[in-house]
Amino acid sequence: MSAAPRLERSGARITAALSGITTAGLAAFIFAAAAAGPAEASSLPAQAGRAPAGVPSTQGHQVTQVSGRGLDADPRGSDKGRQQVPTAADALKIALSQVGTTEDPAGGSKFNQWFMASPYAKLGVARDGGSISDYAAASWCDMFVTWVGAQAGVKGLGGDAFTPAHAQWFHDQGRWGSAPKPGAVVFFSWNGGKDIDSIDHVGLVIKDNGDGTIQTVEGNTDDAVKVRTRSKDYVVGYGYPEYAQ
Repeated sequence: MSAAPRLERSGARITAALSGITTAGLAAFIFAAAAAGPAEASSLPAQAGRAPAGVPSTQGHQVTQVSGRGLDADPRGSDKGRQQVPTAADALKIALSQVGTTEDPAGGSKFNQWFMASPYAKLGVARDGGSISDYAAASWCDMFVTWVGAQAGVKGLGGDAFTPAHAQWFHDQGRWGSAPKPGAVVFFSWNGGKDIDSIDHVGLVIKDNGDGTIQTVEGNTDDAVKVRTRSKDYVVGYGYPEYAQ
């Protein structure tokens, strides 16, 4: 088992991100497992900025508030005009295509910019306070997961920038469990806590390695999108999107 990953973000940067916010095919894409290294911080509520060139548009997505603390997206047309509902492999293909993407010198990323231009940002501000611009340099691991779900047209994935709220949404929707299925949204606590409020980080499961570890693809890990090997000791739970079987 590896040592607990350290948090990347400095206290000053987290404080700045929170300013004004109240508390409230698959085998071809699997990379060789990377050793767990210095870790990523939690996605914190953050958000109107315009998406830069090359960042996918959010048009055609309908976002609604649902029970729980999370924000839910029901991509309009995600299961219409398609040959089939997206699979876990479809979502992982998109996620893995972003491996190597890094954040900019200001601490943001294309996923921050996309999130700020999406309806999620407005709902996040309504829930948490602050302003959309707070998302510009906030931790973006959950924004990455949300982006992947939107690009793949996955239903039942929800979306957020705040990892405990996203996990609570899965729990409240009856989509929460302990099995590391491919494509599941995995939530981590670096102190080994098992309560949703202890969650620090999020990613997507690629596979269960069968040795007490899982292989994942994550955003905001060493300030980039990377494939990681993680001990299950740090897993709080898994959220299960609606994938085709």
